[in-house]
Amino acid sequence: MWLSRQLRSAQGTAELPAADLGVTTISGDSAGVLARGEVRNLPVMGPGGFAWKPDNGTAALLIRGGTGAEECCVAGVEDPEGKDLEPGEVLIHSNGASIRLNNNGEIHLSGRLYINGEEYQAPVIGE
Repeated sequence: MWLSRQLRSAQGTAELPAADLGVTTISGDSAGVLARGEVRNLPVMGPGGFAWKPDNGTAALLIRGGTGAEECCVAGVEDPEGKDLEPGEVLIHSNGASIRLNNNGEIHLSGRLYINGEEYQAPVIGE
């Protein structure tokens, strides 16, 4: 009985589910999300080694935890840019640049490339 109560509370309650889909209302290090009500000053979490900030108006995954599901964080956003990825491929993008790692070993870079603060100028072949 104790175990079943613990599992139920870990899954959330009818009022506060363990996870919810909302829309970001405030972007930045402390985000705001409108789900079943607006929650502000949320930490933004992502995979290790990857930093990001959701844009305003983006569908976002809100995860709740803690004893009464009172602790929240933004864990991810819906991203239509990745719809044509094959399983196992990775796309990192912003509004002006992207890095795509394909399963066939190709790496596609889009945008201006800077190496150690200096813009890289690709050599022109044939001149």
